[in-house]
Amino acid sequence: MRHKVAGRHLSRPTEHRWALYRSQVTALLAHEKITTTEAKAKEVRSLAEKMITLGKDGSLASRREALAFITDKKVVDKLFAEIAPGYADRSGGYTRLLKLGSRHGDNAPMVQIELVK
Repeated sequence: MRHKVAGRHLSRPTEHRWALYRSQVTALLAHEKITTTEAKAKEVRSLAEKMITLGKDGSLASRREALAFITDKKVVDKLFAEIAPGYADRSGGYTRLLKLGSRHGDNAPMVQIELVK
């Protein structure tokens, strides 16, 4: 039974999975949209929204928490200076998933995750 077990394991060990999440959130915030599988995007969505919420707070503690997760300092600077102020009047729902169909190699459902303007 899987009672109270949240999240997807994505057939990876914990450290590999968290490294994947960190790199995809960093790429999403740097490029404002990425293409990935549906399962990965659904996991990345909540983490990216938490980072944007930290950016909206703007405190030093929030910046340090974002720096602990996001792998590039320039992306953190962009998050706090450009991305987060654009969502000042919005309380959540900063990302959008657009279905793209299946990947040819293994028929995995692909989506594009992007920041809502």
